Amino acid sequence: MKVGLTYDLKTDYAFKPNDPLDANAEFDHPETIDVIADAFAQSGYEVERIGNVSSLLSRLNDLKVDIVFNISEGLSGRNRESQVPILLEMAGIPCVGSDALTLAVSLDKIIAKKIFVSEGIPTPKFVEIGSPDRIDTIPSSMKFPLFVKPRCEGSSKGLSNASRVTTAAELKRQVELIVTKYRQPALVEEFIRGTEFTVAILGTDEPEVLPVVQIKIDGALDLKDKFYTFGHINRPDAVEYIVPAPVKPELLKRIIDVSAAAYRAIECRDFGRVDIRVDEKGMPYVLEINPLPSLSTEDVFSVISRYQGIPYPRMITRILECAIKRYGLK
Repeated sequence: MKVGLTYDLKTDYAFKPNDPLDANAEFDHPETIDVIADAFAQSGYEVERIGNVSSLLSRLNDLKVDIVFNISEGLSGRNRESQVPILLEMAGIPCVGSDALTLAVSLDKIIAKKIFVSEGIPTPKFVEIGSPDRIDTIPSSMKFPLFVKPRCEGSSKGLSNASRVTTAAELKRQVELIVTKYRQPALVEEFIRGTEFTVAILGTDEPEVLPVVQIKIDGALDLKDKFYTFGHINRPDAVEYIVPAPVKPELLKRIIDVSAAAYRAIECRDFGRVDIRVDEKGMPYVLEINPLPSLSTEDVFSVISRYQGIPYPRMITRILECAIKRYGLK
């Protein structure tokens, strides 16, 4: 079986004038693509490196692969993560991972949260603010501290220590930053003081929730007001992934149930990751869901594979096999 790989490399991104420093944060290092390609080769698959959506488009009419393993983030716009899957769908080529609709919904955090609310899945109270002059539209039911982030970004883009705001002046400043620097509305939500978890999931119709990972920042598991920022990428020693999460069984079950519900709600396929914040009363809230999570050797899928005693190439191949089974290719 021949497997195509679609992806975006950090080195492919051409920075535009006034781009933020984290403009290419979602893209992968070449080493990550090597790890994925080697994993499939070790399992006996033939691998075809396709690259980004432009490369796919130029080769689409003559692409001789049985399935495409997609981790491409796309080029621009809130539908960018949908670009590769929709082209493959049009060409009738099986695609590993979620389809175009799910990827678009998840990248637009406002739409994803509306789905969570409709499904009864707990998520922090939120509002969209498209201009710093409109902060007075925030409902009185939302209380400081608040958290401000871009509406349609991932990989902690736009997040800094200033993202948590406690006054109207700080809120206005941060909304203005998002609107001007990231060229999109700001998502403003209530800040959840407490602990943080990330939950990796495999499968589709009967998703398997992998061991829950707790996030430790600056040596603290009880994060209180701490949170992960883009700046932590340059301080890798400041963040640790603790697996299994050292929490009571009742809380662990609540985290697993909420994560699985979020995964099903936007109809994720094959693999994904849910980010959870738990307040001081033990209530888990879905911060966001990522159907295109990082497969870097430093990220949670690799951490979980080490904990389970599974070689990381095997973990990656399991994702591929979820899609092969779903399509009935083997």
